[in-house]
Amino acid sequence: METVTVERVINAPIDEVFAWLTTTTHYTSSPLVLRCRLTRHGAGAPYGVGAVRSHLWLVGWFRERITHYDPPYATEYVVDRSLPPSRHELGRMTFTEVDGGTKVCWTTRAEVRLPLLGGPLTRLLVRPILTGTFGNILAAADAALTQQPQRNRA
Repeated sequence: METVTVERVINAPIDEVFAWLTTTTHYTSSPLVLRCRLTRHGAGAPYGVGAVRSHLWLVGWFRERITHYDPPYATEYVVDRSLPPSRHELGRMTFTEVDGGTKVCWTTRAEVRLPLLGGPLTRLLVRPILTGTFGNILAAADAALTQQPQRNRA
């Protein structure tokens, strides 16, 4: 099992950063992410608890279910199904107001489910792909939210 954590400070208000990063269709701004959609709305909000997201990446397909939703501070998810098969224990994004904007910390804990090869394959291939893709998505959020016309931010 590998844990991947990617962090970035985005120069935008916490509520805007949370809204952008919990909207799964934005993830296609990463070159490896081909399609993302919300397949079931969650309780109380489209991406609330119980929401189901479907992601098609160049390296596989993932169906995620939101398990925790605390706007604008945190969201958590698990991968219920995937191809190739994986074991997923945690997906979490936390959002913290900091000097200069919002610090985002995106963590996942997962492993490809293959006898003998799962651990090495996860460590050597999946970990760098996840790190790069999460980084690309956070960079896209930063670009989208900081290229907007300057608002009156108090």
